Amino acid sequence: MKTLINIARVIVGVLFIFSGLVKADDPLGLSYKMQEFFEVWNFHLLDNFTLAFSIIMIVFEIVAGVSILLGWRMKLFSWLLLLLMIFFTFLTAYAYLSGKVRECGCFGDCIPLTAGESFVKDLILLALIVFLFFFQKKILPVLPQTGSVAVLILATILSFSFQWYVLVHLPVVDCLPYRIGTNMPEKMKAPPGAIPDSTVITMVYEKNGKKIEFSGNQFPADFDDSYKFITRYDKLIRKGNAEPAIKDFNLLTAAGTDTTQEILDRKGYKLFLFTKGLSDYPPEWNKAFSIILTMARAKAIPVYFITGDYDNVAAWTDKAGISAEVTILKCDATAIKTASRANPTLYLLKRGNILGKWSYADFERALPHLNELPAASPADSNTLPVTQPNGSSADSNMLPVTPPTVSSADSSANAATPPNTPPGK
Repeated sequence: MKTLINIARVIVGVLFIFSGLVKADDPLGLSYKMQEFFEVWNFHLLDNFTLAFSIIMIVFEIVAGVSILLGWRMKLFSWLLLLLMIFFTFLTAYAYLSGKVRECGCFGDCIPLTAGESFVKDLILLALIVFLFFFQKKILPVLPQTGSVAVLILATILSFSFQWYVLVHLPVVDCLPYRIGTNMPEKMKAPPGAIPDSTVITMVYEKNGKKIEFSGNQFPADFDDSYKFITRYDKLIRKGNAEPAIKDFNLLTAAGTDTTQEILDRKGYKLFLFTKGLSDYPPEWNKAFSIILTMARAKAIPVYFITGDYDNVAAWTDKAGISAEVTILKCDATAIKTASRANPTLYLLKRGNILGKWSYADFERALPHLNELPAASPADSNTLPVTQPNGSSADSNMLPVTPPTVSSADSSANAATPPNTPPGK
C-alpha cells in the first residue's frame, strides 16, 4: 500500500507542477480561456479579473504539486486539491457534453487537448486525488518543517516572477501559431485532406422563465410569441481537423478592403506592430521605436500597425506625428490577442515568413536585426496602401513608395539617431 500511495503522490505532484509550468509560460492564454467560459455563462463582469485569476491559479497548481511531493500539510492540500479537481472535472465535463468550448487549456497551447481528452484526464486525476485523500495520514513529510516552508516560498516567488517575465517579454517557449519560422500563408490553410467540423445551429429561447434549446430546423410544436429569443450558437456534433492554425487573420483597410494576401505575398521585408490599442504618449518604448522607424524609412521597409481599434491607433499616430510613415490596418481582436501576447508586439517578416518578434520591452533587441537587412528594391516596396493623417485609407490611390537615397554613412547615422520629436511632446 505504501508503494501505491507514493506512486499516486508522485504522479499527482508532477502533473500539477508540469501543468502549472506549461501554463505559466503563457498566463494570458489561460486568461483568454477563462473569458471564453465566462462568455458562455454570461459572466462578463469577471472578464477584467481573468488575468489575476489565471496567475493565482497557476501559482497554486505549482505550489500544490510541490507540497504533495514534499508531503507537507497533506490534510490541507488534499482537501484543496480535491475541491479544485471537482471544479476542473465539472468544467471539462461541461465543455465536453455541451460542445460550447472545444479546448479547455489544461496544458496551454503547447499540449492542446480536446474537451473529451481533458475530461478523461481529469477523471483519472480525480480518482488519484480521492485515493490520496483517504490515505493522507500515511503520507509523512520528506523534509523538516522549515525546509518544506523554504521550498514552498521559493516555488511561490519563482512562479510569480516567471509569469511577470513572460507577460512583459513574451513566452519563453512559443507554442502559438505565430512563432518565429512560421510561414503565415501556409498556416492559414486547412491541412491537406482535412475533415471539417460537423455542427448544428442551436437556438436558445426563454419561455416561462426557463431556457430552452433546440436545433434551427426543429422548432417546438407550440412555438409562438411566448418564446423569447436569447441567442444562437453552432453546437459541435463531430470534431473535424480542418481548422487552420492561423484563423480570422484578415488585414482590412479603414474602408474594409481585404489586403491580407497582397501584403503577405509582397516581396521583401515588412514590419508588423500588433496592438490592442495605444494610450500613453510618449510610451516607454518610444526611443527604441523611433530608431526602428528611422531604420525602416532608410531601408524602405513598410511598417504596418495592425489593430482591432482603428480609430484609437489612428489618433495615436497623428499625435505621434508618424501617420505618414505607417499604414494602419484593422484585424480581428482574437487574432491580435493570439499574435500579440504583449501590447504592442513587433514582427519582422520576409514575405509571409516570420523572422523575428519582440515585445515592447525588447524593441532594442530588434535593432541589430534591422541594421543587417539590405535596403528594399523599388520592386519590393511599391504599391503600399496610403493611410491619410485623419485615419482614412485611400484604397484607390496605391502610390509607389520610392526608397530614399541614403549613403552608407547617412544610413548609420540615421539608425543611431531618433527622428525629430513631434510637436507637443
